[in-house]
Amino acid sequence: MSVRYIVAAACCVAVLFAASLFLGSVPIPLRAVLGILTGGEAGQASWSFIVLESRLPQAVTALLAGAALATSGLMLQTVFNNPLAGPSILGIDTGASLGVALVMLMLGGTVGGTGGFMLSGYMAVVSGAFVGATAVLCIIIFFSTLVRSNVMLLIIGIMVGYLASSMISLLNFFATSDGVYSYMLWGMGDFSGVSLRQMPLFALLIGAGLFVALLLMKPLNALLLGERYAENLGVRVQRVRILLLICTGVLTAVSTAFCGPIAFIGLSVPHLARLMTGSADHRLLLPAVMLTGSCVALLCNLISLLPGASGVIPLNAITPLVGAPVVIYVIVNQKRIQYFN
Repeated sequence: MSVRYIVAAACCVAVLFAASLFLGSVPIPLRAVLGILTGGEAGQASWSFIVLESRLPQAVTALLAGAALATSGLMLQTVFNNPLAGPSILGIDTGASLGVALVMLMLGGTVGGTGGFMLSGYMAVVSGAFVGATAVLCIIIFFSTLVRSNVMLLIIGIMVGYLASSMISLLNFFATSDGVYSYMLWGMGDFSGVSLRQMPLFALLIGAGLFVALLLMKPLNALLLGERYAENLGVRVQRVRILLLICTGVLTAVSTAFCGPIAFIGLSVPHLARLMTGSADHRLLLPAVMLTGSCVALLCNLISLLPGASGVIPLNAITPLVGAPVVIYVIVNQKRIQYFN
């Protein structure tokens, strides 16, 4: 069942990725899209720009960001032995939001506008998000060396997130209306923020994080049995926990910096993959989670384009429609479903 699901999920990713290239707010004939992708000439000059500069980077970004957020959620749920843990639980994405708030709100919204960010302003936003997320990650790693209890570390992460949220609220209160509007637009989430020039860096960072996650499959399986049992198996729990936090932090920070705070994918996709595979073995579960995360992100990206020329639905208005039912199902069936045994 697990292997068949992975194959099916891979096929689903391929279909949704292709659909992301052929479908969009601007109707482009199928033959023209195929011609553009194979290096041929398009019927209109604008079609080439739309396919190569908009749809292709957007599809690749959704594929990578979905896998990154879902993987982060799985690792955190395993480390903290908590089915409701997710990338936002440690406040890393809130740290990224604080960094963006400092850039946008302190500059009075001059880096952004209703139509998107200028190049210099956009890079300032990405840099602010990455610095904010990295700062919170460093704080969490520092406390992880002082606190051995996962529960206490989880509480510290939540408190750090609350502190960052409080600072964001203060910045919003004293900011201009343009700054607040720009920050609100960024907070809705968007997979179209990575250009072809920025894609190598984005793909390299996400790819490195996912590769490290795959290397940690055996320690993750050992942690399922408890920290004491893992130590008896020779796993250096403290070292592994720090590595997992760094890996999760990098994946979350990069995704949030380039795409904004995408909700629910990291929280719900690991449960969806467990339900579909019926396995808690990370050798099967981790690839399944990566593929499922990519599927969900690509699907949400396609749904966001449904209004067509009328506009684009914000991602964070769509992801809860997919994620919330899964989380509710998990809570209701918590006693019957064994996730960490």
